Amino acid sequence: MLKRLKTSLPLIAIAGISALSLGMVAALVNVPRPDEAMPPEAEGTFPGFSRSAQLSADDPVLNLALRPADQRQEQLQQFVEGRSASSRSRARYLMALDLIKADRGGSAIPLLEGLDHEYPAMAPYVLLALAQAQSAAGQADVAQQTRQQLLENYSDDPAVASLLYDLGRDNPAYWDQLLQNFPDHPAAVEVAHQRLAEDPYRADALPLLMTMARAGLHHPQAGRSLIRLSQEFKDQLSPEDWQTIGFGFWRLDSYKEAGPAYANAPASPRNLYRAARGLQIGGQKERAIALFTQLDQQFPKAPETATGLLRLTLSLPDEASLGMLDQVVNRFPDRAAEALLLKAEALDDLGSPETAQATRETILTNYPDSDAAAEMRLENALNAADRGDLTMAVSWGRDVLKYSPQSDHAADAGFWVGKWARQLGQADVARAALEQVIGTHPESYYAWRAAVALGWDVGDFKTVRFETPRVVLPNRRSPLPAGSGTLQELYLLGQDRLAWERWQTEFANRQDPSPEEQYVDGLMRLGVGDNLDGIYQVSSLAWADDPADLAKYHQLKQKPDYWLGVYPFPYADLIQTWSGKRQLNPLLVTSLMRQESRFEVNIRSSVGAAGLMQVMPATAAWIKDQAGMTGYDLDNPNDNINLGTWYLDYTHSEHDNHSLFAVASYNAGPGNVAKWINRGGFTDADDFVEKIPFPETQGYVRAVFGGYWNYLRLYDPAIAQKVEQYQQRFASLNAVSH
Repeated sequence: MLKRLKTSLPLIAIAGISALSLGMVAALVNVPRPDEAMPPEAEGTFPGFSRSAQLSADDPVLNLALRPADQRQEQLQQFVEGRSASSRSRARYLMALDLIKADRGGSAIPLLEGLDHEYPAMAPYVLLALAQAQSAAGQADVAQQTRQQLLENYSDDPAVASLLYDLGRDNPAYWDQLLQNFPDHPAAVEVAHQRLAEDPYRADALPLLMTMARAGLHHPQAGRSLIRLSQEFKDQLSPEDWQTIGFGFWRLDSYKEAGPAYANAPASPRNLYRAARGLQIGGQKERAIALFTQLDQQFPKAPETATGLLRLTLSLPDEASLGMLDQVVNRFPDRAAEALLLKAEALDDLGSPETAQATRETILTNYPDSDAAAEMRLENALNAADRGDLTMAVSWGRDVLKYSPQSDHAADAGFWVGKWARQLGQADVARAALEQVIGTHPESYYAWRAAVALGWDVGDFKTVRFETPRVVLPNRRSPLPAGSGTLQELYLLGQDRLAWERWQTEFANRQDPSPEEQYVDGLMRLGVGDNLDGIYQVSSLAWADDPADLAKYHQLKQKPDYWLGVYPFPYADLIQTWSGKRQLNPLLVTSLMRQESRFEVNIRSSVGAAGLMQVMPATAAWIKDQAGMTGYDLDNPNDNINLGTWYLDYTHSEHDNHSLFAVASYNAGPGNVAKWINRGGFTDADDFVEKIPFPETQGYVRAVFGGYWNYLRLYDPAIAQKVEQYQQRFASLNAVSH
């Protein structure tokens, strides 16, 4: 069988900066960005408002939106008394929310009264806050009048959904209205769940379950609802229902269950591919082959068909797979190099090394700038270096940089060219290669290694533990590329829960979103702590096959909030507290936590590792005895970070504060790492990383230190400026060359 097919996907983490992100450490300060200019598409006013209601996108009040209440009251008051209408409206709203949260609802009322007329973009939310303030002040009757005004004047606005939910606790008719008018709102999903929990077999169980399947994938019971639909209601489902169920299973990574569901959905390239792939993963080989064949017959030119044919080879003998790969080469030029590389590997397995080598030569000749060619050249470079032929290694590596500078393999190749060229005394070649890595692939692990090699003060394996980076957090967000004007306001004002709820009613293209919609969905999810799904939504933008979608991804990648989300600071205070006690670099701890759990508090691994830092229960019990702890809860962020940083400190102490070995030990265990060290056979730390025998640990080490580097390059102003200079230089060179 074919040994390999590109199944790995980039592990890019993203999370929206929220109030939790602020105040990380004494070293973290909130200051305005030196240039408050917005992106060109966001300058001036927001679309979606009437001319009389337009709001400025560069309003200085937005600089205060993410700050804690006690750090912004005086400045908000100044804007409340100022001349700018939009600044005054925003400041009044934010100040009122702060007062309500501080149990000073009575003081908030004057700020909110009449604001709905002055601030039409946020009118229903102003009335919601006013009713809350009135209730807190003991004005129950007046609060009821405000709520009634809201229901009468904004009956079709999603803002009233939460009010309908509250009223429905006493009068079920309001819940019926909620389900009818706002079926995709999280409050409607919760109503569906509660009604099903009370009576699983009620007469309207099917539409309630479909509400969960369509709009409730964030809900803990989503998976159970999908299973019920596919098992108990399978004879009542339409093909479109099956597509919704298949999509739900797919998004929940239940591919085995997604396959049969998609097999009942309307025939489309995506549906047939996912049906076949899901069945293939589920071990239903013959049915999967039949569906891959159907995909090819019905949609012979679709991009999903090319991927499907490549996947199909995994279920065929090597001899049969060769013909299938030839079809891909002939019919899908953009996938030809990938198919030829798989063909070469199949030929190796069949004992035809000469034909395999000829196939590889075809890749280099006919597809010199392909990712497959870059992979081959890098492999040739590494093999030459292992033989001691550094001249040939540099030559192969420089060809990667020449022909495939944007390939991920170019970051790897550029770093090694830098090391090998230095050993050959080629200082200019080395510097050029290392600088190209930073300028072209600044987010890569190898950009950090290149920065170290160039002498930057960014910490190395032996020193990074004790580094204390200075980090500056941006103090505002940039406008969203999709969504209503009111959604923009909620997001820019830091009202993450309300923004997410509203977005659920606006996000019509859940199964086939535009890149802009997918990006916004990721930010919305991250704003409410749905980190795993948020990471997926934003990171998977990079996997687009369509050139237009890929171009949009590169545009979105330039937005400040993209990177602020990729590398966030949730649990910042706790990280700083325990990192300080353990004398650990807080950015290293944050990156390790990001890699371990994506900042999901209650996540569990397949082997039982728990929480933010994925501590094994047995390890936690051992740490408790070693550290003299009285007790702990692995789902408690404070306890989990306490235990995780203790263990990271321990792995450092086992290896003389060598962070490479310490981080590898966190993943593979100190015993395994000790064996690898004692076995020898590596020339330095970089060579050790390349020779880690556990693929998972090797990837883990690169991800953690790559994450550390990204936190540094994004939030340390000095490092950020240097990286930006390199990026601009190589962008200019690339533009000239094209």
